Amino acid sequence: MAIGFVLINVSPGKEREVFDILVKEKSIQELHPLFGEYDLIAKVTINNLEQLGDIVFNKIRKIKGVTGTKTLTGAGF
Repeated sequence: MAIGFVLINVSPGKEREVFDILVKEKSIQELHPLFGEYDLIAKVTINNLEQLGDIVFNKIRKIKGVTGTKTLTGAGF
């Protein structure tokens, strides 16, 4: 099991629309709006990092209004 955090930039005025789409995604355990450089942060739990890439590239980035992402992978201790 792997955990990733995806910081998401959204076009102005599209934050709620993108939030409403992402909150339905099964692999996203938490989704929070932010103030500052990024608009949303999603906590994603997946089986492996390949799956994380698939979610970012094929789901999150394809949503109309998403202008960019930054993905952080969790480290296990």
